[in-house]
Amino acid sequence: MRKSRILAAVLMGWVVLGVPAAPVFADVRLPAVIQQRMVLQRDMPLPIWGWADPGEDVTVKIGERQATSKADDNGRWMVKLEPMSAGGPFEMTVAGKNTITLANILVGEVWLASGQSNMEMSVAASAFPKKEIAAADYPNIRLFSVPKVPAGEPVRDIDAKWKVCSPDVVHNFSAVGYFFAREIHRRLDVPVGVIASAWGGTAIQPWTPPEGFALVGGFEDTLKKLADAGPVYRKAVGKVLGDYESWLPKARQALDENRDIPAPPAWPTHPLASNAEPTGLYNGMIHPLVPFAIRGAIWYQGEANCADGLRYALMMKALIEGWRKVWGQGDFPFYYVQIAPYGRYYAEKSLPYLWEAQTASLNIPNTGMIVTTDIGDLEDIHPKNKQEVGRRLALWALAKTYGHKDIVHSGPLYKFMEIEGDKIRIHFDHLGGGLASRDGKPLSWFEIAGADQKFVAAEATIDGDTVVVSSKDVAEPKAVRLGWSNVAEPNLMNKAGLPVSPFRTDRW
Repeated sequence: MRKSRILAAVLMGWVVLGVPAAPVFADVRLPAVIQQRMVLQRDMPLPIWGWADPGEDVTVKIGERQATSKADDNGRWMVKLEPMSAGGPFEMTVAGKNTITLANILVGEVWLASGQSNMEMSVAASAFPKKEIAAADYPNIRLFSVPKVPAGEPVRDIDAKWKVCSPDVVHNFSAVGYFFAREIHRRLDVPVGVIASAWGGTAIQPWTPPEGFALVGGFEDTLKKLADAGPVYRKAVGKVLGDYESWLPKARQALDENRDIPAPPAWPTHPLASNAEPTGLYNGMIHPLVPFAIRGAIWYQGEANCADGLRYALMMKALIEGWRKVWGQGDFPFYYVQIAPYGRYYAEKSLPYLWEAQTASLNIPNTGMIVTTDIGDLEDIHPKNKQEVGRRLALWALAKTYGHKDIVHSGPLYKFMEIEGDKIRIHFDHLGGGLASRDGKPLSWFEIAGADQKFVAAEATIDGDTVVVSSKDVAEPKAVRLGWSNVAEPNLMNKAGLPVSPFRTDRW
């Protein structure tokens, strides 16, 4: 009996070892993302959830909105408050056997900012850091940083806090997330909250929920890996429990005899509890946020998947549709960055195929892509001009999400071509008032090929809303490529100053 009680105490402490224990709640508790100083999404039903004793009634009130829920057998409860207009500050009370009062709550626009190092990169590491940090006094912008903790299974909560945007806070926050929020706040004059959940060097697969892999075909091996991971972990836990039963009396005896206590058996690591395994970062860094109401997501990632080429489009579809599935908010906006040129990728011309995959992801409903070929750094995979990245992402949101139809939000995108004798005419979408050369020089990075599929440098000239491409070495052209290199920085743009996305007309 004594051994059983000790073992039970050990089991209750599993969470300390990284293993979720059965919930035991004496008081009503809220997740970290629902706390004072938060921003709630305006004009949208507001899920508010937490934990309490099973069967306990919990009432949530903010302003004139109020709703009551009963905690289920696992102690989880959730209410959905009616939509609110932008404003604040408000006070929220959450009452069960105890009462929680949350102050300084705003209602406005909430965005999730995720990806790898270029999204994680701080304001302090971006261009003009001293100037930007000193000017970052925006009490109606609120920032929430998710800690970098992977998990093998979805976790309930994280250790983080909402903070008011100030120089002391913003220096270590995502630069892209902050500059995006600043632009939205300035243009809409409403509170803005940004949830930053990013980790440098990570691929897209760890950020993707199981639902995403299941919704999109072509991930059978990944789904099998996910299915196998749970039984493998449970088997390892079963073994270590036996080891603990053997260890407990030895530990007790050593304690009673004032001897050195033997080290406890090592707790097994879940096979997916890694920032490199599929779902590992979704479980630990995204799932705890669901279903907090958000307007949409911004995404800056792809460097770690550069070798995946065209398959990355399928990975993007799994991520986007997976997030939309678990959030249950429909096809919320998802705006992303086409990564910048860089001279040190291991495979020549690997980047253009990733660019092509990122461009193809525009076929997913309610998505948008910004191009960064003109603001990169060929010697640094982390370009410092995050101000323009954030601004360009905000252009998509302002134009497509917030209805500012007059805003040019995209650079030129290849539409179709026409062969005209020894020339090829290229047509574009998103002309933005017309085509132009960024530096006033002849258009760069155009190539042309005939039936032999050998591309050569081409002359390209703007002709109205099209570009005419030719070469004296190709009498019967069949295809054109633009920017088909890891280091391409094409100078074609629209008159709004937004650059063309690299493309090819062939599928050779």
